[in-house]
Amino acid sequence: MTTALRVLISDTMSSQAAAVFKSRGIEAVTSPKMSPEELADIIGDFDGLAVRSSTKVTPELLKHATRLKAVGRAGIGTDNIDKPACTEQGVVVMNTPFGNAITTAEHTLAMMFALARHIPQANASTHDGKWEKSKFMGTELSGKLLGIIGSGNIGSIVARNAMGIGLRVQAYDPFLTEERAESLGVRKVELDDLLETSDIVSLHVPKTPETLNIIDATALNKMKQGAMLVNCARGGLVDETALHAALSTNHLHGAALDVYVEEPAKENPLFGLPNIICTPHLGASTQEAQEKVAVQIAEQLSNYLIDGAISNALNAPNLSAEEALVLTPYLNLAQNLGAFAGQLSREPIKNITMSFYGDVTQLNTAPLVTQAIQAVLAPSNCNVNSVNAQQVARDMGIQVTTASNEVENEYHNRITLEVATESKTRTVSGTMFKKVGRIVEIKGVKLESEFGSNMVYLTNSDQPGVIGAIGTFAAQQKINIANMHLGRKGSGGEAIALLEVDAPLADEQLAGLRALEHVHDAHCLSFST
Repeated sequence: MTTALRVLISDTMSSQAAAVFKSRGIEAVTSPKMSPEELADIIGDFDGLAVRSSTKVTPELLKHATRLKAVGRAGIGTDNIDKPACTEQGVVVMNTPFGNAITTAEHTLAMMFALARHIPQANASTHDGKWEKSKFMGTELSGKLLGIIGSGNIGSIVARNAMGIGLRVQAYDPFLTEERAESLGVRKVELDDLLETSDIVSLHVPKTPETLNIIDATALNKMKQGAMLVNCARGGLVDETALHAALSTNHLHGAALDVYVEEPAKENPLFGLPNIICTPHLGASTQEAQEKVAVQIAEQLSNYLIDGAISNALNAPNLSAEEALVLTPYLNLAQNLGAFAGQLSREPIKNITMSFYGDVTQLNTAPLVTQAIQAVLAPSNCNVNSVNAQQVARDMGIQVTTASNEVENEYHNRITLEVATESKTRTVSGTMFKKVGRIVEIKGVKLESEFGSNMVYLTNSDQPGVIGAIGTFAAQQKINIANMHLGRKGSGGEAIALLEVDAPLADEQLAGLRALEHVHDAHCLSFST
């Protein structure tokens, strides 16, 4: 009996998320504000977990999440999710990078206006019954030079909207090409150039080891006297102590922060300074954005749990529902080719090469590579799964390469897997025929065979009587051979045989096969069918 799919919504989220799950036949339980202990007590009953920023997905929590298949973040930031731990356990991590982009970009521009015109300070003064027009003399944004650090989804929207109000825009991003910069209408510059020439600097990058404290004391000192700094991206991008010094000495005109190193930010060295504007992480806080990301993450989790479709994943190849439907038989083929090589490998693996030919080159082959790697490594690593396979291979020092060739002379499609150890290289090729995968070549020897649940792989010299001896031995041992497939390189040369049998052979039966004249080796293999 199949267990019904269940998803836990552990943070406050639009009710539209639960409605989406219900419409897809998934039971959704909404239980925000649980303690870590309470969450750990119930997480084992769920296939999916939908969170915002409050829930912490830690290695300790994952120990209890024995059924969990995916974590979905309704928003872009995933600092609260331990992605390596999820990957190790085979849990897909998804986010919604586009759902709150417009909202966050608008908040960024609002902060720029507030800084330029002293709006929060003027508002407080007026409420106090003062009339201090001269005190709050502002500056126009039109004509000023905005420097954007990070030109991704949000940064690009900020650039477009900023140009609409008359700002000139330049951008620094290691991944920004000249062509992309030209299409955005921005000038591509290096970071130092941006800091030294911009009137306003706005941050739009994730927090990574490379971007941690990207605005430190050195960077602040490079900024123009009287420049403004805006951070609506992530806490930790700005050295708050260094910023305090830059603001206290009036090196900067002002700063506006929506994010902080420690959140919730009940205390902060920047609070109370007259030339800083602080908001409580409001970048994505609009009704429209919250409904959008809630619906989007519910749809993504539902698609994965039901159809195997992966969208906006941070630790697995993305795969649409349509692709998942088409790829399913190819995934099985990749799994079985990997299982063939993995079950025969007796030495540490150095290289895995996967080559695609013909029609299969038109498909999304990344999941096929991952599936094959998992199957190759599974016999020697019980912790490998379809999510962490690539990382496990890297950790083991295995080099993985792929190749594609649209030309295939013998079959409409073919996948060749090559696994190299210190002493030998093993190759196996398969094709898809009427949605059923089959082997078509083993180490250069042509033969055709479907994958059986239980098979015996033999190598032998091509000599008369070998096949008869194998059949006689099988009869004596009451081994029922369902199918036998043969191939050889040439008369009298190396030959191979694949036997489909009803049950795995005992060790003594394998030893008996190996002892037959002209038989070099024999191995039991099992495949998913």
